[in-house]
Amino acid sequence: MTGIYHADVPPLLRELAGTQSMLRLGRVGMNCGCEYTAFPLFAKGRSYSRLEHSLGVGLIVWHFTQDSAQAAAGLLHDVATPTFAHVVDFLRGDYLTQEATEDGTRERIAGSPAIQAILTGHGLSTEDTADYHRYPIADNDSPRLSADRLEYSLGNALRWGFLTRKEIGEIYSDLRVGVNEENAPELLFGSPAPASRFARAALACSRVYVSDADRYAMQILSELLALALQANVLSPADLDGTEPELIAKLEASPLAADWRRFRELHRVRRAETPPDERPWRQIPAKKRRIDPLVEGLGRVSAIDADFAAALAAFLAEPQTEWLLGE
Repeated sequence: MTGIYHADVPPLLRELAGTQSMLRLGRVGMNCGCEYTAFPLFAKGRSYSRLEHSLGVGLIVWHFTQDSAQAAAGLLHDVATPTFAHVVDFLRGDYLTQEATEDGTRERIAGSPAIQAILTGHGLSTEDTADYHRYPIADNDSPRLSADRLEYSLGNALRWGFLTRKEIGEIYSDLRVGVNEENAPELLFGSPAPASRFARAALACSRVYVSDADRYAMQILSELLALALQANVLSPADLDGTEPELIAKLEASPLAADWRRFRELHRVRRAETPPDERPWRQIPAKKRRIDPLVEGLGRVSAIDADFAAALAAFLAEPQTEWLLGE
């Protein structure tokens, strides 16, 4: 994907991506532990690491801004992401905003001598790069389009078969920086067809993020992590390591059978009320949405009635059903 986002990796991003703090993210997945289950969609998907995503975000920001501080902030935005990513949000009770995993970004950047040396060498500081929310092209409020949302939507759409690499190239080539309704910079499309194609693919991804399988897997894994922490099988520091290292500890512990049961999850039953005494769960989760802006025409929901109806239906769907995995 990096070749689609930008022809080459500029020295600043290449150097930052090569630090140990960022290389750790090569062993932290984008699918929040779901890729370790037997659910068909996740079991068939190609690997997708936080490092790939982070480098993609940095390259997208660089491509559209040519600004070192913004690009570095985009690349470093996930540097503090724990193992299994948003599962730790579930562990901390942050089901609906899923922002707890951003805690510690500034500290991780400031505390890395390697990152500090690179930033200093390029005339940048921790303050320039520790909060990518300050740069609207890197990040902004939903349902706007930012480099972060663009990258994980395209990355997952490719791996789950919602878009081809050719379609992604066509979508990306139609993007440019413009000004939105609030007079703020935003990535926007030049024509409606690629905008609608992207919006529909992003919505398909959003449905996966709150699917029964996804929500159930994240909840069960968060409960397993809580149990492992209580039993001193894991320490809080293990959450800041890599997934292979943490999994090895689970597999060598009395919780190995629990981990195997998690790995074997392959379907989820749902019911309006729990029909028996088994451990059914209600699991709310954040609904991610993107409604891109088309230059001179407005948001896709204003010009594509079918997409508008599908988006409204998605947002209106309750998360009150009871779930049981098998």
